[in-house]
Amino acid sequence: MKTTPFTDLHIALGAKMHEFAGYNMPIEYPTGITNEHLTVRQGVGVFDVSHMGEFWVKGPHALAFLQKVTSNNVAALTVGKVQYACFPNGKGGIVDDLLVYYYDIEKYLLVVNASNIEKDWQWCVQNNTEGAELENASDWMAQLAVQGPKATEMLQKLTAVNLSEIPYYAFKTGDFAGVKEVILSNTGYTGAGGFELYFYPEHATQIWNALFEVGASYNLKPIGLGARDTLRLEKGYCLYGNDIDDTTSPIEAGLGWITKFVPGKNLIDRALLEEQKNAGTSRRLVRFELTERGIPRHGYTLTNRAGDSIGHVSSGCMIPGTKTGIGMGYVLSNYAKPGSEIAVQIRNNAIKAVVVK
Repeated sequence: MKTTPFTDLHIALGAKMHEFAGYNMPIEYPTGITNEHLTVRQGVGVFDVSHMGEFWVKGPHALAFLQKVTSNNVAALTVGKVQYACFPNGKGGIVDDLLVYYYDIEKYLLVVNASNIEKDWQWCVQNNTEGAELENASDWMAQLAVQGPKATEMLQKLTAVNLSEIPYYAFKTGDFAGVKEVILSNTGYTGAGGFELYFYPEHATQIWNALFEVGASYNLKPIGLGARDTLRLEKGYCLYGNDIDDTTSPIEAGLGWITKFVPGKNLIDRALLEEQKNAGTSRRLVRFELTERGIPRHGYTLTNRAGDSIGHVSSGCMIPGTKTGIGMGYVLSNYAKPGSEIAVQIRNNAIKAVVVK
């Protein structure tokens, strides 16, 4: 398995380690997923996300290339802003979802999912008929996500960059914890607020130690991938491989808001996706809450109240704290409206649920 610059630290802290996307990653620490989830919701926690992929896209043809391969309108970005997008796969599905950073004039940074680094890289290379300059920098970048309502206050103690002046989905580059050229990005995958930090791997220990030194008074804790999943699911964020993949279109996945058809945008799958957006799709990705006790799991059947199959669960869990079973899944479009009553088949029992926003 691959390692991150923090792997030995996770092991020393007693983390339960497991393979994820080819990396030896912490799933949870001795305090457990429930404690970690609530720490991020109520205070501040730090995630090692150095396994994520990063590609530089540079040169005079960078914008034309990105307008073709990514779903959102990259031309709308200004320097210092971030955009959520996906790669349409040419068959109506999704290669991956990603973040696009407008780093400088003719210079963009793409942040992709760890499990799709090689797949995404090959997709970009194969579709680079514009002649953009591409660089796979995944092995030369480390990343920590510091998330929670106290994250900004805590992080401010380690940088002169005014973090409160960085809007949501924007970033600045500056000194952090004595390290130069750290990307400070007001983004995250928890819905709890906070920043994602990008830096060279050789500075990993210095930044980690600085975080936990100032974080002592904030009860800062390391957070594993288990709580990362429950946090993103509670917020309703998609997970590639579960909620979106090569067989799901961004329109049926509810990602029409990141799929733009502006004039001059030569988007892969544009005609098909535009038709879906105008005509609708036969199924939709929804969020739902169980109204009875139970835990929905990936692959479970979703039914209407008459017991007819209407779809399947793509992600599900019991939320720490509230102990409410929640999930995401694809259902026939006539059941996608919030308030629709559905059921999850759990061990031959129809557990009642309701579609929510």
